[in-house]
Amino acid sequence: MNVQEILDQLKPLILTYGTKLIGAILVLILGIWIIKFLVRSFTRLMDKREIDTSLRPFLKSIVSVLLRVLLIISVLGMLGIEMTSFIAIIGAAGLAIGMALSGTLQNFAGGVMILLFKPFKVGDFIEAQGFSGTVNEIQIFNTILKTPDNKTIIIPNGGLATSAMTNYSTEATRRVDWTIGIGYGDDAAKAESVIRRLLSDDERILSEPEPFVAVSGLADSSVNFTARAWVKAEDYWGVYFDMNRKVYEVFDQEGLNIPFPQMDVHVHNANG
Repeated sequence: MNVQEILDQLKPLILTYGTKLIGAILVLILGIWIIKFLVRSFTRLMDKREIDTSLRPFLKSIVSVLLRVLLIISVLGMLGIEMTSFIAIIGAAGLAIGMALSGTLQNFAGGVMILLFKPFKVGDFIEAQGFSGTVNEIQIFNTILKTPDNKTIIIPNGGLATSAMTNYSTEATRRVDWTIGIGYGDDAAKAESVIRRLLSDDERILSEPEPFVAVSGLADSSVNFTARAWVKAEDYWGVYFDMNRKVYEVFDQEGLNIPFPQMDVHVHNANG
């Protein structure tokens, strides 16, 4: 077989696959340009939506990789390469990896949800998973808390994103509650007046909503008052502790007793 015969046999193949190859190359070039445009648009969208800066590189990488994989699969399909088996292998590998890393992927997904929906932010004081503390850092897989006594708590994001959580820093104001007891026989009206005076004397306590004071229970050894007042969130603990001290000091000056549990023991003379 001479060269001319070989060229004559290759000519149909060149015409067929050459056209597909040129088309695939053009699609590849155009696809790369479109992917860059879409990634830039996605980046601008994240900036507009003020997505957390620590999350942006991850989301950008995921979108870019997925688009490039789809482009490669499309180009290979244009060249006539059977993609069914290839896609099946990728799917099986992805399933195996997903099962092996289920906990890690759950934490990753939880981190993405937290950074997207922002149920809390760095600096907030939260209570979750049986722990409480100030949010020090939000990572993709974990959230790091600092407790008031300076302990570091690392909570996986998977459970944190799907369970109940209390954020004490969301609102600008908080309500402080006290239960204050006086002894039976003490002047209840005087005790209420003293409590109201102590609340009104503290400039940190807000006038609206108005502080609330009322008898809330008749306990075994005390008449209990419930006092409630609204303060700025940052003043919560200062007002709470100061009020406890003032009640202890002023009640003693006003002749009001703060009761404590007592037990009467009666001894009977068996011979009597």
